[in-house]
Amino acid sequence: MTRNDLNPVLRDDVALDVAIGVLETSSVARGIEVADAVLKEAQVELLFATPVHPGKYVMLYTGSVQDVRASTARGAALAGGDLVDQLVIPQIHAQVVPMIKRTGRINGTLDAIGVVETNTVASAIASADAALKTATIDLVDIRLANGLGGKSFYVLTGEVSDVKSSVAAGAKVAQERGLLAREVVIPSPHRDLVRHL
Repeated sequence: MTRNDLNPVLRDDVALDVAIGVLETSSVARGIEVADAVLKEAQVELLFATPVHPGKYVMLYTGSVQDVRASTARGAALAGGDLVDQLVIPQIHAQVVPMIKRTGRINGTLDAIGVVETNTVASAIASADAALKTATIDLVDIRLANGLGGKSFYVLTGEVSDVKSSVAAGAKVAQERGLLAREVVIPSPHRDLVRHL
């Protein structure tokens, strides 16, 4: 597999043998060094690597489960005491990686929207994956750290009952990590709000 050949095999919205890894450091300089080590350790694709407020560095990467685990282990070891958070999600939901690569934009009316806000990037990714695997919903947007004071959030849509159960599942994952900021479900969101999601 090459870095440009990370096409997942899909089954029921789960990317088989595709994982996502997240490392967050308390030092920008150490974070850049760790990102380099992550890329050199195995064949992973860097999705996001940037300094975030307040002076931390976050990187997200994807690849095979084995490669992501190897890169995460190498990066965490190198980060040492500067490691703030880490995460590996094997068999990531198929909507997560494409949404990280672009911003969602929807038009029209929606039955409901749900928003889950977390205090770290890793907790947002883990939470979104759990939410997407709970019910038939769509990921509308995911925003990671920049311009958010290091926080992250994602927006889901679907039928009210599905959004409620998915938001509850996602919020539970973030809460168990002690990193849930807030969650909301909005039935029948106003048409003007939807245009800005």
